[in-house]
Formats: sequence, C-alpha cells, structure tokens
Amino acid sequence: MDEGKDPQAAGQGEAGAAAPARIPARIAKPRGGGRVAPNMPDPDALCADFDWAQAREALAGLPGGGLNIAHEAVDRHVADGRGAHIAIRWIGKGGDRRDLSYADLAQAIGRFARALRGLGLAPGDRVFVLMGRLPELYVAVLGALKAGCVVTPLFSAFGPEPIATRCEMGDARLLVTTPELYRRKIAGLRERLPGLKHILVVGDGDAEGPGVQRWADVVDAAAADAATAATDAESMSLLHFTSGTTGRPKGAIHVHGAVLAHWATGRYALDLHDDDIFWCTADPGWVTGTSYGIIAPLVCGVTNVVVEAEFDAQVWYEVLERERVTVWYTAPTAIRMMMKLGAGLLAGRDLSALRFMASVGEPLNPEAVVWGQQAFGLPFHDNWWQTETGGIMIANVAAMDIKPGSMGKPLPGIHAAIVRRGDDGHVAVVDEPGVEGELALAPPWPSMMRGYLNEQARYDKCFADGWYLTGDLAKRDADGYYWFVGRADDVIKSAGHLIGPFEVESALMEHPAVAEAGVIGIPDPTVGEVVKAFVALKPGFEPGEALQRELLGHARKRLGAAVAPKSIEFRANLPKTRSGKIMRRLLKARELGLPEGDLSTLESDEKK
Repeated sequence: MDEGKDPQAAGQGEAGAAAPARIPARIAKPRGGGRVAPNMPDPDALCADFDWAQAREALAGLPGGGLNIAHEAVDRHVADGRGAHIAIRWIGKGGDRRDLSYADLAQAIGRFARALRGLGLAPGDRVFVLMGRLPELYVAVLGALKAGCVVTPLFSAFGPEPIATRCEMGDARLLVTTPELYRRKIAGLRERLPGLKHILVVGDGDAEGPGVQRWADVVDAAAADAATAATDAESMSLLHFTSGTTGRPKGAIHVHGAVLAHWATGRYALDLHDDDIFWCTADPGWVTGTSYGIIAPLVCGVTNVVVEAEFDAQVWYEVLERERVTVWYTAPTAIRMMMKLGAGLLAGRDLSALRFMASVGEPLNPEAVVWGQQAFGLPFHDNWWQTETGGIMIANVAAMDIKPGSMGKPLPGIHAAIVRRGDDGHVAVVDEPGVEGELALAPPWPSMMRGYLNEQARYDKCFADGWYLTGDLAKRDADGYYWFVGRADDVIKSAGHLIGPFEVESALMEHPAVAEAGVIGIPDPTVGEVVKAFVALKPGFEPGEALQRELLGHARKRLGAAVAPKSIEFRANLPKTRSGKIMRRLLKARELGLPEGDLSTLESDEKK
C-alpha cells in the first residue's frame, strides 16, 4: 500500500488523470497489540471455547433474579462504585455541553420510570420516542426499559405517515417528542391513534392536545426511587421497525436477554475498554443507534459521546480531536462523504487518542478501508449484522488482519455458514471456499429477534433446517473470512452468471471520479439481465460521454466483460434511506416502472 498517498487527491482535475489507489489484499493487525492490548487477543481460540452461559457471569442480573437492560447499562455500574464515571457526554448543535455521570443517569432514568408508573403505564406497554439526539431521548429509552415497558425509538426526520404506521402497528401508548415535532407531525394524527394516551414534550414551545404534558412537569418532578421491573431474559424490551421491499414495515421483537450480546459485541467487535471515549454516529431512530449508540457502550461502562448535529466533516473532526475519542463507530455513507471532501480537513489535527475505527450499515467498499489507513493512520473495521440479529454477528476485530472488502469472521458464540436452498425448500451447507450462497446463522444467540410483530408466518420463513436465513448472499474464503455479495433480491443473473452489485459498485468507486455507485439488473431477452450502473461524481468532474466510456472501460478491466456494467447513467444523487443505504430496489423500480414499495425510510430530499 502507498502510505501517505491521499486517493482523493487523484479526484481533482481531469477524469482519469490518476490511476485508482491500489487495494492491498490484507492490512496487518498492529504488531505488539498496538497502544492497548485487545480484549480478544486470540479470536480463534476464544471462538472455539466460548460459551454464552459462562459469558452471562459478566452481567449482574437483577437482585432476586431476572435480567433488565437498564440495570446492566446503568445501575450495575453505580453499585460497583463507578457512579462518578461519565456515562454520556452530550454536545449540542450550538456548542452546549452536558455531562451525565452513571449516578446522574441512574437518577434520571429512575425519575422517568416513576413518571411512567404515575401515568398508569404497566410493564409491556409501548413507549415511542421521536426526537433528535437530546439527553432526554437516552433517559426515556433507558427509563422505559427500567419500568419494563417496550421501547421503539423513531427517526425524527420521518414524516407523519411512517410515524402513524409504526405507532398503529406497535400500539403506542406514550410518545416522547418535542413541541415542534408534535405540531408538525403528531397533532394531525391523534384521531388515527386512539391508543396513544400520553405525550410528553421536551423543551419550550407551544404544544397542546389531549394527553399532552411537559417533561419538566411530569418527569423532573418525579421521585427517582423507581424500582426496576422484574423482567427476565425473554421479556420483550425493544420493537425495531425495518422496511421490506414491499408493503408495511416489519416490527422485529427483541428481549432483555439481548443485553448479553450487546456486552459481548461491545467488548469483542468494538474492543471497548473501561476507560474508552466512544462515539457511535448513528441516530437512535435506527437499530445501530440504539444497540451501539445507547446500550452497548453503557453496558461496557465507557463514556458515550452524543453529538446532536448531523454530519459535517469539520464538526466531526473537531469532536474526534477535542473529546479525545478512542473508539469510533460510523457508516459507509459518512466515510464516502469524507473521502469525497479529501483528507485536507484533517491536516494539523491531533487524533492520537483514536485507536479503533469501525463501520456498519452497508458493506464497506475496499477503497474506504484503505482511505482510513491513509487519512487517519488506521483502517476502518467493517462488520455485519441486521435489525433481526440485534447485534454484530461478523466482524473484523482488533486482533485480526483486515482483508479490505470483507465483513470479517463470526464473533464468539456465532456459528455462520454459506447455504443453498433446494427446490424442496431445504437448505444444504456449502463447504467449498469461494462459493456463493445465502449467509445463514445457527440459532439461538441472545440478541436474535423473537418474532415479527403479529406476523408469525413471515417470521417462520426466516428459518429452515436449523438455520436463520439472512437473505444476504455471501461467500467464505479459505481463511474463514466472509464476503458480502448482495441481497438475495438484488443479485443480478446474466448469461448464467450471478453478479453481486456490491462488487461492481466497489470497482466503479476505485475510479477517482466516482463518489457513489448503485448497480441493478435490467431485463434482457438474450442473457436474462444486463448490468446497469448509476453513478454520482465527485466535485471537479462533469458527466459526459468521454467519462462514461472511461468508466465502462475501467469496469471491464477490473471485472471482465461478463460482470462489468453495459451502461452507466450519471445522477446528482442516488436514492438512499435516511440511514444512508443506497436503495437499489428503488433504482430498479423507477427504471422499469414498477411499484416502489415502502418509501417510509427514503431521504426526503432525494431527487429522482
């Protein structure tokens, strides 16, 4: 690898003026353990000996038995004498700062739990949270869990319709929001939501309606002495909604026992140590922002940085430097945006505290891994999981060499395989390395979803012959690393070849002109489907026939004629979910005039 060479420098000036950065086959783990010895120095040995029952001993459990996420995330640390340690460091949009110690957080969630009981909510009732990344969001999520209620965090940028759909499906009884969001998105929905009895609004501003009360009047005035509800490992804790390709979203049911996986993956996949300063950039309205923006860091006892502002590279770099962040968990979309801006914004910054960077949300392109090494002196460690798995399942951990483009290896307690489904519906494990098939996991594990809300048949279809079938196509190499190929419904079938769109997109992104790429299959009467790519360019490049021919030639050289796209269309923007995933199905639907399906997670400012 060419150390010190910024691949973004090649993106300034004439298209094709510089060759794409070379992608190494492997980036070696830090020798000598780096600055901090990893929690899992020998991943293979721990995976061979790991036992979930033994790992359970790391958690306290409730006095008298049972298990509760809030107790493990907050109260346990206070009981262990770490109450003064900073739990949440909040940084507001205007520069305001607020630190909450574990003792402060314990008091706050105790008051919220007491307030819920005063409003008549019982264990199992549904509490929805709709707001930006304010401290009260974290208090509400943890306080509701402490009270035994079921929590659904909603993304604050959702419009009224996706909010109403989720509240209807989840039988929301109480909603925590802000006056502005209430006026804009909730007030007009009240007749649709007769079960929504209580709304707590945080902050100043007008908000009037049935059941609307001020947080300050209800929560701040409550006693902090609420006892933790007597939940157990199978008690429902979280209801996360995930969009399907068609129809209404799915409600994935999770339980308090998932906290064990949050602890283990925080320690092993993200290598969290007690004194770490951790920052997960995901919004709690998405499962990553709940599992790893709230629960995992607090269960691991670290200081959790919360940044209210949305993505701004300059602001993010300032946070990394000023807060001395040691472990950073972000998304491929954000990494690509930083790559697009170039590494110049990092010049002169002291990021010496940063020791581990990880990414999730969609597959991380190999060039992004390499760019991390060049720009930050550290590679990004990709990992894989789903809303349904509840936590990280496959990861590039600190003590492993990284193969750029790979998801990594299964974590301790997780048994993965590549399988093929037969015509009879049964699945068979594929033992040969390099063979594509569906990624499958052997249940159970603590954070595995326990069902889709009110959709038992849909849930049952996810399992066959002792495997959870993820719907993702992948392959495993001879060293045991897993490689993402594409969603099963995204794979392109052309002249007998199965083409994974991610591979084509990654090859296009190696070209210095390409900022983002989305690839789909277009029906063809001769070969079944042909590959079409949609490309967004970096600043300094203009779409045109010359650049189109250059990109087609670049892809053919990298991939071969059978796999490379046959056509390229330039777009100013590609359709993405609000969490940053490129919506290939929407590209295809619009190209072919098909139904667009569930658009509740589509970015509102996406341009066709």
